[in-house]
Amino acid sequence: MQTHFSLEQLTDTRISEADSILRSCVHCGFCASACPTYNLLGNELDSPRGRIYLIKDMLERDGVPDSSTVKHLDRCLSCYACMDACPSGVDYKHLVDIGRLHIERKYSRPLLDRLVRLSLSWLMPNPSRLRIGLLLGKFGQLFTILFERLGLTPIVAMLNLVPPALPKRIKLEKTYQPSGTPQGRVVLLRGCVQSVLDDETNRATALLLNRAGVEVIVMEGCCGALDRHMGSNSLDKARRLIAALTSERLGKLDAIIQTVSGCGTLIKDYGHIFRYDAEYSGRAAEVSGLSRDITEYLLDISMPPTSGIGLRVAYHDACSLMHGQGVHDAPRRLLSAAGFEVMDPSDAGMCCGSAGVYNILESEIAFSLGKRKTRSLEATKADVISSSNVGCLAHIGSHSALPVVHVAKLLDWAYGGDRPSEFNYSPPVFAPSDD
Repeated sequence: MQTHFSLEQLTDTRISEADSILRSCVHCGFCASACPTYNLLGNELDSPRGRIYLIKDMLERDGVPDSSTVKHLDRCLSCYACMDACPSGVDYKHLVDIGRLHIERKYSRPLLDRLVRLSLSWLMPNPSRLRIGLLLGKFGQLFTILFERLGLTPIVAMLNLVPPALPKRIKLEKTYQPSGTPQGRVVLLRGCVQSVLDDETNRATALLLNRAGVEVIVMEGCCGALDRHMGSNSLDKARRLIAALTSERLGKLDAIIQTVSGCGTLIKDYGHIFRYDAEYSGRAAEVSGLSRDITEYLLDISMPPTSGIGLRVAYHDACSLMHGQGVHDAPRRLLSAAGFEVMDPSDAGMCCGSAGVYNILESEIAFSLGKRKTRSLEATKADVISSSNVGCLAHIGSHSALPVVHVAKLLDWAYGGDRPSEFNYSPPVFAPSDD
């Protein structure tokens, strides 16, 4: 693709990076078939190729983006399926980030949109605030019809995602020390949203690793993924986490474990994001190099023998794990080795529509994608649905009466842990009208 940036523009490292990425695109269109929004909406501007043109034009003009450009870039799920489909290796992931950062610097969003985004940024990365927000959300659900009539769609979407019962607080140890000589030493990041919605996954992961002879240090701290997904220019949360993970008190680590693949995708990208930051570049690269999804790490260590559970598991590839991190086989191999029968849906690799806070900001598209994904998962005739990301689990769980369980909890159960609580009840299925 030919670009027309001025020499002055190219002195900006972001524009220089965008120019290099744009020039690698050959307009082939292979990306379109992999794009969930293009498949759903059929609009070229809602395909990766269309968005690339929009970003090129927006950055070259260096002015205030128009509302149409913002709309089509906002509709991008950042699922990165297009990157796996692209024969030219176009780095769409970093290009769309540059586009979103430009929008947040130049564009003034409508008041409701600004308030919703500020609320999400203030609420979701803080477990204490999120827990209070969910409690208030139960009360707010009484007024859902009123909010619908007022056209407050994002608020309705937030209320629809409030779980029927707030999970109980779980006390986690700061350190899980195995018996005998440890075969590894890791930090387990608890996750902001997951620590409220599904702390059982964190406990199950720590106990599973412990039984496998791994010392586990449990840490809290926000990685900044939700803010980044909304186009925020702030990297303060990421800097704080990098500083905590590279502090001398932690000592030598074999890995930094994530059970939220959305977090893992950003943390693995810290080295790129901070490459020009003199203070943080080295430490950011160190953190990225140690970052591992729980399924990646488990493949590299010796697991104890197990007789297995024998259930059929429909496995959903979280986009942030499959496309964002290139991890596809590890969860399937681990589940199979643990005695589960792994079932692949017909649209494996296609986004479920959760995508961070996308299911709040673009709730209609997210609902359609979630319903479609759930149908394909249930069509496998599995006993349980599993994935590796709390957002996907919650979103798919709102469409299905099947147990929807994190892969780490299934593995923990197979290797002697507790039966996941999702098997103890059938959650109500969220089914708004289709009109």
